[in-house]
Amino acid sequence: MQIYRLGTMADKRAVLKTLGVESGGISIMAGKMELVFFYIKALKTPAANILKQDALSIGAELAVPGGVILCEKPVYDCILIGTVKQMKILARKELVQPFGLKILAKQLSAFFSPRDFPLRIMGVINANDDSFYAGSRFMADDAVRQVKKQIEEGAEIIDIGAVSSRPGAKPVSEAEELKRIIPVCEALKAEALYEKALFSIDSYRPSVVEYALQSGFGLINDITGASDERLIRLAEVYGAKLCIMHMQGTPQTMQENPQYEDVTADVSTFFETRIEKCEALGLGRESLILDVGIGFGKTLEHNLTLIKNLEHFKHFGCEVLIGASRKSMIDKIIPAAVDERLPGTLALHLKAVENGASIVRCHDVPAHRQALAVWKALR
Repeated sequence: MQIYRLGTMADKRAVLKTLGVESGGISIMAGKMELVFFYIKALKTPAANILKQDALSIGAELAVPGGVILCEKPVYDCILIGTVKQMKILARKELVQPFGLKILAKQLSAFFSPRDFPLRIMGVINANDDSFYAGSRFMADDAVRQVKKQIEEGAEIIDIGAVSSRPGAKPVSEAEELKRIIPVCEALKAEALYEKALFSIDSYRPSVVEYALQSGFGLINDITGASDERLIRLAEVYGAKLCIMHMQGTPQTMQENPQYEDVTADVSTFFETRIEKCEALGLGRESLILDVGIGFGKTLEHNLTLIKNLEHFKHFGCEVLIGASRKSMIDKIIPAAVDERLPGTLALHLKAVENGASIVRCHDVPAHRQALAVWKALR
């Protein structure tokens, strides 16, 4: 006889099936093989005591601060710990409980029915001379050649922007943005390259966005996070997808001491309100992509926390995009110039994909294609 400890198993059902477990037992056992954690903010004290006892009754646990049992404060933050199976059972139990536990039960259930999306690489092309990474800047004919190159390298989405959104970037007029993007759009349209990849327009100006959509683009990458209803309506009219990015402030001010009470909770609330806004205007979740906005009004700790907790955002039922390519957060961890940050980029993006991202926005398509292929094999 021999025994050894197993490493991480992404597809627990596949492992059990390979072992020869009967189909009826696979679902039961798979739910017991994954330990999950939920941070619950401002839970009413009576609810905390009820949830604690209900969790213990099924073998799960609720970590609470001292004083909960004595009801010293009206609300407490807690951490819920258990297997997937235990969480599903607990969600059913709390549907009959008072003090807001019915709402918590519904929120808990939403985490265990996420939609699955194919993993795709989004290549970046900046049709300007101001983006932080010089290797991504391509104008006119050079931009079209780079588009073709990235498609050959494995990019299924190409994100094109004519205005830099780096911290402190100078504003560009609408006329200048159109002047830069029109030749690129016309060339892509003339060669029908939109048949080979999904093209994304990185802009928040309706005139620029509509010109791109008329040229065959199918995705709006909006760094202002659907703040302008006109972009939502354009996505609905043209049958395009809309990427909602979170940003605190503007590119000119966003890195001036960004602060959050709880960055994961605050970004989550932002997405909740913007998704509701989109749905009210006729744009469903199947057309929405969520981007937590790495580096857009966040400190290093904010960025790391969002990547660690990225799986949380899957419960909205939308695709999740990660875009940390060559960003300065890498330099804050270990000093590295922009052109030396590919290894750090791959580390951040692989962790983000592991945590639920299905679209990886990057400057280095071949390196990501290889890294993701190896990552898939390991899973």
